[in-house]
Amino acid sequence: MNTAKTFFTSESVTEGHPDKLCDQISDGVLDALLKQDPMSRVACETATTTGLILVAGEITTEAYVDIPGIVRETVKKIGYTDARMGFDYRTCGVTTAIGQQSPDIAQGVNTSSEHRDKLTDDELEKIGAGDQGMMIGFA
Repeated sequence: MNTAKTFFTSESVTEGHPDKLCDQISDGVLDALLKQDPMSRVACETATTTGLILVAGEITTEAYVDIPGIVRETVKKIGYTDARMGFDYRTCGVTTAIGQQSPDIAQGVNTSSEHRDKLTDDELEKIGAGDQGMMIGFA
């Protein structure tokens, strides 16, 4: 008899929290890229501290988006519009560190599903799944 138990937890933060700010920035970058190139593959992370936002990750796309502009517009929409608040969209530092997606990850997702349908189980085991994450919730 299996008596294993699981304990499921999740975290939720409210409006204005740095985690929510970062999630909304990453979502904004993703949305802008997908609007121009629906085949974009985006691994975009955002971090923040007082006066600074860092957007980093790996992206494969044919699109170009103004990441610092997306950052500043998102911060403005959230309401950080005055330096006296401790954070201001006009004066915060924005640093980007975006690279091309790793070829190791790309090979795991570049093969079309039509091609994969014709492969044996052994061949499918060799393809890999690329980079994965499990997310619950929304920004």
